Amino acid sequence: MLVLALALSLLIGVTVGLLGGGGSILTLPVLVYLLHMEPKAAIATSLLVVGTTSLVGALLHARAGNVHARIGAVFGGAAMGGAFVGGRLASFASGGLLLLAFAAVMLVTALAMMRPRVEPASTPSLAIGRVVTIGAAVGLVAGLVGAGGGFLVVPALALFGGLAMRQAVGTSLMVIALQSFAGLLGHLRHTHVDVRLTLVLTAAAVLGSLGGARFAGRVPAAALRSGFAWLVLAMALFMLGKQLGPRVPLVAGPLVVLLAVFLARPRTPVPSPEIQP
Repeated sequence: MLVLALALSLLIGVTVGLLGGGGSILTLPVLVYLLHMEPKAAIATSLLVVGTTSLVGALLHARAGNVHARIGAVFGGAAMGGAFVGGRLASFASGGLLLLAFAAVMLVTALAMMRPRVEPASTPSLAIGRVVTIGAAVGLVAGLVGAGGGFLVVPALALFGGLAMRQAVGTSLMVIALQSFAGLLGHLRHTHVDVRLTLVLTAAAVLGSLGGARFAGRVPAAALRSGFAWLVLAMALFMLGKQLGPRVPLVAGPLVVLLAVFLARPRTPVPSPEIQP
C-alpha cells in the first residue's frame, strides 16, 4: 500500500505541476481510503504535502512567466487568513462531515469548470476589494475541508478574476502554497501529522510536479481546463459514494441536474484584470 501511495504521490505532483491544482483531490482520498488515516490527520497531512509541492511548482511557473505576482500576493494573503480560520473551525466538525463537504465543493467546482468560457476582449481593472473577498472565501472553504484549494483557486482566478487559463494555473500554485500552510497551522491545534510519512509522500509529489510543470506549456489551455474538470468530477462522485453509500443518487443526482441547468445559461466574457486600489 505504501508503494502504491508513493506512485500516486508522483501522479499528485504531476497534477499540481500541470494543472495548478488537483493535488488535494488525490492526496486526501489516498490518505483516507488507501493508507486508512484518520480524516482530520489526513486533512492536515494533505495540506502540508500539497502546500510544499505547490511552492515548488509556483517557482517553476514563475520562471516561465505564468505567475501574476500582484494578484497572487493579494489573493493569497486574503486566502491565508480565511484558511487559518477554516482550519480552526474544522475542530468543531466530524471527520465524516468534512469529507462530505470536501466532495460537495468538488462537485460544484467541476460543473463550473465545464461551463464554456469566452475569452476576454478587453483588459479592464479588477477592484482589490473583490480580490480580497474572493480570496478570503476560497481560503475559508479550503482550510475547512483540508484542500490545498487548486480546484477552487483556478476557477476563481479564471472564471471570476479573468486570468487566462495558463496564467491562472501558475498563479494558483502561489496562492495554494500560501493558504495551505496557513490552513495547516489552524489544523495543528487539534490534530497531528506523521512527519516521516509526510516527508516521503512530499518528496515523491515534488518530483512529479517537476515533470508536470515541464509539460504544462505544451498542453492546450482547453485540454487543461477539461481534464481538470473531469478529474474533479470523478473524485467528487467517488467520495460521495464512499460517504453516502446507497443514498448517493438521492443527493448527487438532483444536485447535478440543478447545477447543470444553472451553468448552461449564457455568460458574458470575463476580462483579464489588473488590480486597482
